[in-house]
Amino acid sequence: MSDDQVGNEPGTQTRRALLAGAGAVGAAVVLAACGDNEGSGSGTPAPTSGGPGATGAGDAGGGNRDSIGPLTRTTDIPVGGGAVFASKGVVITQPEPGQFKGFDPICTHQGCPVSNVDGGTINCTCHNSRFSIVDGSVKQGPATRPLAPKNIKVTGDQITLA
Repeated sequence: MSDDQVGNEPGTQTRRALLAGAGAVGAAVVLAACGDNEGSGSGTPAPTSGGPGATGAGDAGGGNRDSIGPLTRTTDIPVGGGAVFASKGVVITQPEPGQFKGFDPICTHQGCPVSNVDGGTINCTCHNSRFSIVDGSVKQGPATRPLAPKNIKVTGDQITLA
């Protein structure tokens, strides 16, 4: 009997069916690990241009990324600084007055979440990589690749994911 044939006996399964079932269970475990952490924080971080420390709430860019509703107000993002919205999967910066940029919050070195925006850079405290608030380019390694840009939309004084 080949793998494609189904046995006529009750309870008989092919090797293909068993492997597909095992794969489905494995995928479910992986997806559950990447799930949403609702209630893990307020989702409203303080601007981080003035000091160290992680900001934002939730996981490091994994879940809770709906584009419905504003992330923050433009007045909450300091000129020359920014804020990390880890639970929404974005870092928002304001390099120049009225110019807002969005970046992926995951460091390109080893996948750690960036922790703050300070001194004109987006900072990963895992291995001290620093990225430009203007274009996400590497200002200090060990990271060698820039942070990926994220599309954001500014409407009035509200900033949302685009």
